Amino acid sequence: MKDLSPSDLKTILHSKRANLYLLEHCRVMQKDGRVLYLTEAKKEKQFFNIPIANTTVILLGNGTSITQAAVRMLAQAGVLIGFCGGGGTPLYMGNAIEWFTPQSEYRPTEYLQGWLGFWFDDEQRLNAAKTLQHARLDYLRKVWAKDRDLKVAGFDMGDLALSTALDSSRKNIDRAMKTVDLLTAEAQLTKQLYKFAARSTNMKSFTREHEATDKANGFLNHGNYLAYGMAATTLWVLGIPHGFAVMHGKTRRGALVFDVADLIKDAIVLPWAFICAKENATEQEFRQQCLQAFTDHKALDVMFDQVKALALMQEKD
Repeated sequence: MKDLSPSDLKTILHSKRANLYLLEHCRVMQKDGRVLYLTEAKKEKQFFNIPIANTTVILLGNGTSITQAAVRMLAQAGVLIGFCGGGGTPLYMGNAIEWFTPQSEYRPTEYLQGWLGFWFDDEQRLNAAKTLQHARLDYLRKVWAKDRDLKVAGFDMGDLALSTALDSSRKNIDRAMKTVDLLTAEAQLTKQLYKFAARSTNMKSFTREHEATDKANGFLNHGNYLAYGMAATTLWVLGIPHGFAVMHGKTRRGALVFDVADLIKDAIVLPWAFICAKENATEQEFRQQCLQAFTDHKALDVMFDQVKALALMQEKD
């Protein structure tokens, strides 16, 4: 089979890519010009193809290994790699703060230059953070109003308490005078959303604990890392380093990844974590549900559009 060139592998825009893999107990390798993963059953070995030209992130979990040739092909296709624990968390090791990213200097410079054009000004950086938080609320309203499955499960924008909480959060965002005010507003809304989700799925005893072993907390951790992978991909493609955060702290490593991931976490990961926990779904079933929802609601497109708009906002002023 003829090897593909890097340019051939990038024909699918990152914002349109549909695949994100969490692999466990397997070996990732290059074979006949393709990237495969090998699992060893009791009686036979099985190879599975990874369509790298349509993949954003590969998370390598427990019991995995990867060859140098496979890493080279993944880098050519612009696929990010992360090493993690069971179920996708925690993230153990990555280059460039959070992830192993393809080493390419041939990425656009306009977005980084635009981002730095406002980043060093405290007021403009705060306004950028407010813009992202408003976009977070808008995306949540849009997804929950459109998704029939979420409505059936009780996540309906017609709920008065939910609508009131979102309106109140928007006012708190507008009133924020510094970053800590925005973080407080974010925490308050997230707490209310957890309460709403727990009530909608009859899990009223739920308490958010990152180290907890119950399914709802586990799915939240797992889904959040999927969102972090997509956010890291967005920033890498646009050439913006993860350290130039607008909200989660200028000194926190990889904080811009968290800023961008916030755009979609509450809208998609949060409700499906509770729904799948209620239905006693497996991690694989939850992951597939999240990925399908990301695709259905164009989560990557939202990330790309928001970051690009912020980076270029100086040109519009």
